[in-house]
Amino acid sequence: MNPITRINPAELAPPTGFSHAVTAVGGRLVFLAGQTALDGDGKVVGDTLPEQFETALVNLLTALRAAGGAPTALARVTVYATDMADYRAHASELGTIWRRLAGREYPAMAVIGTVRLWDEQAKVELDGIAVLD
Repeated sequence: MNPITRINPAELAPPTGFSHAVTAVGGRLVFLAGQTALDGDGKVVGDTLPEQFETALVNLLTALRAAGGAPTALARVTVYATDMADYRAHASELGTIWRRLAGREYPAMAVIGTVRLWDEQAKVELDGIAVLD
């Protein structure tokens, strides 16, 4: 049984690519560190935001799987973007990448604009919290 329930009240605008609220009962919490588009050698890969988003999401999901979880275990994800206009311009493509890699069980999410990330070439970073059975 999945310990996570996604809640999207009819009184709120329909969510697109996120859930308004997520509850979790029992289970083990996994706190996922921020992941950027670093390859195995620690170099940022990808020139475009969608390329970097895909690599960062793969990295986040790799850490989650190593902890014993699947994408459906994600309760919360925060996305940090260095260019919000670029993020909004690619939102549809980013949604397609998300659905291909993580499915349609969306966590509670926020996208936060930031001046820069740890690695100057990084355009996006994702962190999260998951709940495992």
